[in-house]
Amino acid sequence: MELKNIISSGLLELYVLGMANEQEIAQMTAMAKQHPELEAEIVSIESSLETYARLDAVSPSANIKEHIFAEINGLQKAVSVSPPPAPAKIIGISSFWKYAAAAFIILFLGSAVLSANYFRKYGTAHDELVAANGKLSNIQNEKASLEEQLLALQLQDEEMKDKWKVQPVALDGLPDAPGAKAKILWMKNTGDVYIDPSNLPAAPDGMQYQFWGIVNGKPVDGGLITTKSGTKYNVQKMKTFGKAEAFAVTLETMGGNPQPKGKMFVLGKM
Repeated sequence: MELKNIISSGLLELYVLGMANEQEIAQMTAMAKQHPELEAEIVSIESSLETYARLDAVSPSANIKEHIFAEINGLQKAVSVSPPPAPAKIIGISSFWKYAAAAFIILFLGSAVLSANYFRKYGTAHDELVAANGKLSNIQNEKASLEEQLLALQLQDEEMKDKWKVQPVALDGLPDAPGAKAKILWMKNTGDVYIDPSNLPAAPDGMQYQFWGIVNGKPVDGGLITTKSGTKYNVQKMKTFGKAEAFAVTLETMGGNPQPKGKMFVLGKM
């Protein structure tokens, strides 16, 4: 098996997760020692899983914002300004009241500084939370990809195919791309559709593959085919069809189209 096929098959993820069998573990360990590219991919997968574990282990408190604003509102109530009093006769002020006024001003300024600190700390915490959520989102996307690849591997087993009533459909290349191929795994009991587009040629810049189900003789959008790291096509779940007569993949402008406009690369009938 070629290195690129091993990397895109999902076997490395199973190896890192400890879900591969003994023969596969021994094979991957030996090949990693011989091929730096394979070892680097394993290290990358391990790093992603470790990052996910760290993010999942420490969750920011949900009431931080509520607590901060409660404190600030309390301070604002304490220093709220009363309406200006009516003009009064000017009289002498004792030293005691002068010191009391000075103390009040100091407390007021201290409260303002405290409020500013709360806002600054909250802003920093918010930025860190946004960054952490971004990383978590990326890891969750990788996790979803791993789950789909694991499912695809499970579907290779005849017993699992029978249990889930899986019908594989081969999509063969057409004259515009005779070497292109894809494979559909259609679960007849749920209608779920998975596609393995790993044998499609790389789409040109500004273009993207779009999946279609042929229903009652008409093409129905099945979703856009995305890549991993911008270059690799992995097994991915597409839109569900209640009933389809055939499946096809066309090359469309980036973002896809409501109806196919580009060239059809592969086609497979049920």
